[in-house]
Amino acid sequence: MVDLSKPPALNTGRMLRLAASAFVVLAAEPSFILIDTAVVGHLGPLPLGALGIGGTLLSLIAMIGGFLDYGTTGRAARWYGAGQRDRAVEEGTTASVLALVLGVVAAAGGELFAGPLLRLLAGGAGPMASAAETWFRIAVLGVPGILLVLAGNGWMRGVQDTRRPVRIVLIANALSAAASPILVYPLGLGLAGSAVANVGAQVVGGLLFLRAASGERRRWRPQWAVMRGQLAVGRELLLREAGFQAAFLTAAAVAARMGTAQVAAHQIGLELWEFTALLLDSFAIAAQSLVGAALGSGDAREARRTAWQVARYGLAAGIAFSVMLAAGWWLIPVAFTSSAAVQHQAHLLWPFFVGLQPAAGVVFALDGVLIGAGDVGFLRTVTLVAAVGVFVPITLAALHWHWGIGGVWAGLAAFIGARLIGMLARTARGRWAVTGTAAQAA
Repeated sequence: MVDLSKPPALNTGRMLRLAASAFVVLAAEPSFILIDTAVVGHLGPLPLGALGIGGTLLSLIAMIGGFLDYGTTGRAARWYGAGQRDRAVEEGTTASVLALVLGVVAAAGGELFAGPLLRLLAGGAGPMASAAETWFRIAVLGVPGILLVLAGNGWMRGVQDTRRPVRIVLIANALSAAASPILVYPLGLGLAGSAVANVGAQVVGGLLFLRAASGERRRWRPQWAVMRGQLAVGRELLLREAGFQAAFLTAAAVAARMGTAQVAAHQIGLELWEFTALLLDSFAIAAQSLVGAALGSGDAREARRTAWQVARYGLAAGIAFSVMLAAGWWLIPVAFTSSAAVQHQAHLLWPFFVGLQPAAGVVFALDGVLIGAGDVGFLRTVTLVAAVGVFVPITLAALHWHWGIGGVWAGLAAFIGARLIGMLARTARGRWAVTGTAAQAA
């Protein structure tokens, strides 16, 4: 029987280095968004709500590229673990080509359907839908850059490059974080200034990752076998992401129909949730790389040991976030809005936000383990069941029975709980720990 209580020191050191690098990279983007949210929040509840609705649709558009990040990490890590770095980098260059193609198509589609989709989310035509459309039509131009950043992060994590992703993402987001308040206030662009700053971050980041990939591989030829493999993984991850988006779009639409204060508070809570979720995800990203490399080298025992090790780290990080968020229950909402009504609604959702952090830490960690192992079919199923069968019904019930914003966040807590049960059971069975690189060529 494997002693999971004593992971080897070398694995722990590598995990912490990868997690620290991922932590910085993941923190950079939501940090910019949080700064941007705070900047826009002081324009008033309507611009803040419009940012929330427009940002939700932008996330929906960008979800087509989710596999370029997580899927590429696991695939590149297997080649890296097998001692074939060139094949790992090939995964990255192929993912970058896909990023450019998909990004242009997604941006064009976003421009074409922006009006009706935003009116649907906002509950009809009106000032909020109009403001959200203004922001979105600018911000969607950055989608090709978003996807290039995802692809670049994916292959670099796979080869356990912990430095370059940090430099690139920090440079891009620092420039935009500085530009956002200037564009919004002194230059008088208002909500549109936020969108311009957003696009700037994505373009700079995308170009820097392209440069890094070009330096590793001078000749980029279409690798159709690699592309087919990535698209097969992408299909499952896209369906998984569709479950997430169905749930969060429903939550945004329900909050918008509850009132301006509710949707503004939901935006604050959602941005903070995404911030903490991505930071907790740093251990998951480390797990993707380490589990993929272990399985690529034929060491299933090490992969299983890593799974439980990263779950413990995720739990500890979630508990730490709960303590910090509980301590900031009054101060944090005040930092984002001066509206007493919005602050009150934020306080109503806060107990759910605080309470779900430890479970979320474990869920995100095991998410990374199973993605690194290529067990994406199971992840698709458990996410869709939890989203469509748990989160969405509770959220709609909150609107029907007037449970308020707390009901929406109770749905999120139940969503995390359902995924936790499924993932613990799957990880314990160990069937996901399949060794070798044969699946990479499929």
